[in-house]
Amino acid sequence: MDPRDTAPDSWELEEDAEAPATAAGLPAAFAALNVNAKPFIPNVNAPVFVPSFLQANTGEMSALDGVPEPVANMEVAETAGMLSQCAVSTVCPVENGGTEADMTTEEETWEQKEEPGGDGGGGGQEDLGGGGACMEGAVKQEDEEMMEEEEEEMPMPKVTSAPPDAPKKEHVNVVFIGHVDAGKSTIGGQIMYLTGMVDKRTLEKYEREAKEKNRETWYLSWALDTNQEERDKGKTVEVGRAYFETEKKHFTILDAPGHKSFVPNMIGGASQADLAVLVISARKGEFETGFEKGGQTREHAMLAKTAGVKHLIVLINKMDDPTVNWSLERYEECKEKLVPFLKKVGFNPKKDIHFMPGSGLTGANLKDPVPECPWYTGLPFIAHLDSLPNFTRSSDGPVRLPIVDKYKDMGTVILGKLESGSISKAQQLVMMPNRHTVEVLSLLSDDVETDDAAAGENLKLRLKGIEEEEILPGFILCTPDNLCHSGRTFDAQIVIIEHKSIICRGYNAVLHIHTCIEEVQITALICLVDKKTGEKSKTRPRFVKQDQVCIARLRAAGVICLETFKDFPQMGRFTLRDEGKTIAIGKVLKLVPEKD
Repeated sequence: MDPRDTAPDSWELEEDAEAPATAAGLPAAFAALNVNAKPFIPNVNAPVFVPSFLQANTGEMSALDGVPEPVANMEVAETAGMLSQCAVSTVCPVENGGTEADMTTEEETWEQKEEPGGDGGGGGQEDLGGGGACMEGAVKQEDEEMMEEEEEEMPMPKVTSAPPDAPKKEHVNVVFIGHVDAGKSTIGGQIMYLTGMVDKRTLEKYEREAKEKNRETWYLSWALDTNQEERDKGKTVEVGRAYFETEKKHFTILDAPGHKSFVPNMIGGASQADLAVLVISARKGEFETGFEKGGQTREHAMLAKTAGVKHLIVLINKMDDPTVNWSLERYEECKEKLVPFLKKVGFNPKKDIHFMPGSGLTGANLKDPVPECPWYTGLPFIAHLDSLPNFTRSSDGPVRLPIVDKYKDMGTVILGKLESGSISKAQQLVMMPNRHTVEVLSLLSDDVETDDAAAGENLKLRLKGIEEEEILPGFILCTPDNLCHSGRTFDAQIVIIEHKSIICRGYNAVLHIHTCIEEVQITALICLVDKKTGEKSKTRPRFVKQDQVCIARLRAAGVICLETFKDFPQMGRFTLRDEGKTIAIGKVLKLVPEKD
């Protein structure tokens, strides 16, 4: 077997081994190589690299009429010497392997020529042409390496220059709430399609799969309901997340579940939102079901207000239904029933609420106005979102990031909305209430990696210094110099919304505060508050009942993070739930130290 066909242990060995074989057998071939080398080698290497100074040098050479620079002269002499060696003794490979000094000097001069720009580049090129196959390999390899380096370096600035545009847009979190089957996920999916976040092919695939299950009208909601169980039953369970952009703003969609069994998940979603979209079904019978005492339309609107949502868009969906057919009477009927209730919850009908008709399935009035609906003169849904005034954020305040979820992925990853302050990469933070010091390894804002994030953004943080098992939803990330308060006992003002019997001390309920869920007990009723005048009763009440307002002392089963409503509203509002119903809403007035 020819030794050239096998891979050598090292390239030096190969050169030595090849030398005698070639010396013995191929004198004529090398002579031929030298003759043929000159025409095609420069075409392989030269034009890619330095066309500019090649031309300059050839011009110089012709002008000087055979008085080249000394460097070139030396090299010409060297190459002539090499040629004669090759011709006379025909042991070119021995020269290649044996006199390594020649090679190194050649390579050095090539590099030297690269740096100053044109110092005898012509000579180097002559060397390439005349030096034959012996020199060609080394220089060619070096050329390729340099080209590869250039190619690698080129795209780098493009990558870094893209992100600075992103943070300019204001981040707004929109939660879709409303009764089960009102069309929340379908509207979310349709918006993602209209803004180009989901491509047509994906939706066609969903449509085919939905048809196979005889659920063809559900395919849009599958963009947000990614879980198999959610798709089979057609009901959202977890809060779906997606995002889309308009000209001025960057929106995160939080698709809350409508079913009454999953209200705790909905509260978690609403606690991250700046803006709520209450989806109402205009179809005959569906609106009435959602709005009755047991329906989720009432409960969701009230929970959104308690979670701190200031602005509410009421989107009356399914207006294209045959029972409705864009009827103004039906639209006004829904509006008349909703306004008094929303006013009672605490929304101002003139400032905080905006009504609009639409259809999630057809996408009517979401992006473009609808010809069938001439009586609605306002902006379509996406345009209206874009035209809303900016939200006030406390970017210069202390860092407060309530944790919504956590998982393991090359370290500990947490999800949450930054309520105040700003976070940057490699920052040291403290996890409350455990007081673990952690470091931010990487930072993703809506799945886009950034170096810093401001208040109002939805973040994924990869943390160092804490295990995933040590974190629970409801924990808070804070700056070391300004920790949030934690404790078990606090005084709060509570409004009893719905409870059949009376509530006395010793009553247990589930407390939902920011993203934290904990069991609490009312340990003492301090006083009643008059709803109209705000006066407090002198005596301690023995019980409270529906529609009364009282100040009570509550004690949680474990340590929780909370702030007073006055200092930090997002972490001072809460809801009390029992037996699957929302019983009371309230705000934290005072934190009671543990020794009491």
